[in-house]
Amino acid sequence: MSSQVSPRPRFRREVRASAILAAPLVLGHLATGLIGFVDSVIAGHHGTDTLASVSVGTALFWLPVMIPMGTLMALPAAVSQLDGRGRRGEIGALFRQALWLSAGLGLLLFAFMSLATLALAPMGIAPEIRPGAEAFLDGIRWGVPALTMYLCMRYLCDGLHWTLPTMLFGFGGLLLLVPMGYAFTYGAFGLPELGAGGLGLASAAMMWAQAIGFAVYLRRSPRFASLRLFERFDGPRWPVIRGLLATGLPIGVTVAMEGGLFIATALLIGRLGELPAAAHQIAINVAALCFMVPMGLAEATTVRVGHALGRGDAFGVRRAAFAGYAIMLGTQLLSAIVLLAGNEVVVGFYTADAAVASLAASLLLYAAAFQFPDGIQVLSAGALRGLKDTRVPMILAAIAYWGIGMPLGAGLGLGLGWGPKGMWIGLIGGLSVASVLLAVRFMRASQPHRLLPGGT
Repeated sequence: MSSQVSPRPRFRREVRASAILAAPLVLGHLATGLIGFVDSVIAGHHGTDTLASVSVGTALFWLPVMIPMGTLMALPAAVSQLDGRGRRGEIGALFRQALWLSAGLGLLLFAFMSLATLALAPMGIAPEIRPGAEAFLDGIRWGVPALTMYLCMRYLCDGLHWTLPTMLFGFGGLLLLVPMGYAFTYGAFGLPELGAGGLGLASAAMMWAQAIGFAVYLRRSPRFASLRLFERFDGPRWPVIRGLLATGLPIGVTVAMEGGLFIATALLIGRLGELPAAAHQIAINVAALCFMVPMGLAEATTVRVGHALGRGDAFGVRRAAFAGYAIMLGTQLLSAIVLLAGNEVVVGFYTADAAVASLAASLLLYAAAFQFPDGIQVLSAGALRGLKDTRVPMILAAIAYWGIGMPLGAGLGLGLGWGPKGMWIGLIGGLSVASVLLAVRFMRASQPHRLLPGGT
């Protein structure tokens, strides 16, 4: 291997390659984020109680979903490394085992979601919020098995540097949800008015449509014909599944701890009543939309780092990560400017309630403050996934999010009575610590002599 530093043109080419790979991923994630926007807008105009119910229901849905979502993130890194090593013939068999894993995770999650409504009262969720939140969860849980299989198929494409389907199926699902969500919530076209429960059912139907559509695409597309994805039926092979779990489960736990910081914040704010819960739902949905950009960049970075490692290019590993950081810093600057300058305008799309809008607009100023640390931590985590370095980042995330972020937020928000603003300061603290810890971890893990013994 050459010990010379890569010239600037190679870095510019890497930035271009990362941007091209990430663009459909970012748009696909934005489509997913816009699903939350659609839910919030429909619920917000249906009533403050509906919006508050969807806020709590969404939190209880996504907290457990993040574990299988993160676990399946082992697939893009594994696929990209096989591709980088010229072993594409092994990808089909790996994908079939990943499907078994996704199906099992989906069924386990469905069973868990069926019991999740029992937790609302013990958690202290305000009584007026509980019925709508229960109805939302009862509806959306039917889409969980479809969601996990959809993620498996999506991650396969991502690992092969083909991210356009993520964008197309993401926006396709959004186009389905808008009319279905409206009809089920308000009772249009002869349907009964189901409120928050209608949004849950509409979301579940959309998930099944996405999963079925993606399976048909993979089966018929010439691009995947050589992989023979559905050529034969393979039973579960536990060594392969255990390998995916060994890499993926720490990712799932890490993602759940980060997302859990936000979700636990939503649930704690839900104890304060309808107005704070509704305002938080608006603000967190806007912040989530902003997060879709660095999240897509992080997934692209995982693939680029994994491919460089697979082909034995230690310097290419860092070049891929630094390209991701460069793009991310630009996008996060733009997000921060929008949140600072346009917070009131953005909130106006969600609600006409002046009290809810005022509180939500003030929370977006806190969201602007964590744009850079949030981008750095998710990009670093994505680069580490490309190295299949997942266990130590899980521990670092636990320290940052739950050792610092949650105690700080709960202490300020509930202990000192600062309310939602105190909880959001906790989010800033947790993300800031995570950004430092994970960035340092990547810089150490990506040293050439660590990646390739004998490298310089």
